[in-house]
Amino acid sequence: MLAAPECMRLLAVAAKESGLGRIGVPTDHAPVVVPVNFGIRDHLIVIRIGPGFFSHIADGKLVAFEVDHVDTEAGVAWSVLARGLATVTELLTEEDAAIVPSPLVPEPGRMILTIRPDVLTGREFEFRRTT
Repeated sequence: MLAAPECMRLLAVAAKESGLGRIGVPTDHAPVVVPVNFGIRDHLIVIRIGPGFFSHIADGKLVAFEVDHVDTEAGVAWSVLARGLATVTELLTEEDAAIVPSPLVPEPGRMILTIRPDVLTGREFEFRRTT
């Protein structure tokens, strides 16, 4: 198990390197998990979204966010899971736009979904490389 500060460090590294993670949100029928681009600002996970599903379903809810990484050359992998309160706000400044990566979707939207990582868990492990 990884300590919370190391989990946050790995999230920051992933945000700079690939910026890809998965957010899980509750719905009335079943949880929904979607890949998203993300950034880190003031120890918060930030995701740029548009009006629609996420802006309505995630705001004020407890959500899960996961990032993982596999280094096939080194034979090491890690995974970090953040759980916490999601809040949706308008994208107000150009500074926000510089920190929050633009999604790969054709119309990225101008809202920010912020996840407060109340619970951070992670693990790192070695695996056997196959040739």
